[in-house]
Amino acid sequence: MNRNNKYEILLWSVAFPGFGQILNRKFFKGFLFITLEFLINVQSNFNKVILLSIHGEIEKAIQQANYQWLMFYPCLYFFAVWDAYKDVGGGKSPFAFLPFAFASYSVTVGLIFSPTFKMMGILLGPVWLPMLSVIPGVVIGLLIKKLNN
Repeated sequence: MNRNNKYEILLWSVAFPGFGQILNRKFFKGFLFITLEFLINVQSNFNKVILLSIHGEIEKAIQQANYQWLMFYPCLYFFAVWDAYKDVGGGKSPFAFLPFAFASYSVTVGLIFSPTFKMMGILLGPVWLPMLSVIPGVVIGLLIKKLNN
């Protein structure tokens, strides 16, 4: 494991918020992110929602989701990823945070609309619609970043 490889740190942070901070030897932040991720995950029933969604039981996933807690997840997740990437030396250019921030915003909006939004008649629910919402968030963030450089 290379603690100086910003992409390795980034990918470990994507895998689980807090891992990137631990690899960066920012132990307090790492354990704080892991604790917050665990708290939000448990309170929102997120693992159950993920399992139901993967099995195609979207209506049950929507019923199981505690949206009041689940809406905290995108901001925590993308901030933890950004923080780990920044701490290892990534994202030095001005406005480098924008793709992360806009992904957080767009995933939150996707989550808000997930109980009712259908794409081609298919209800995507609280896992698939937010995941698809990452794409426009990152694209918007990259465009705004490019306009400001």
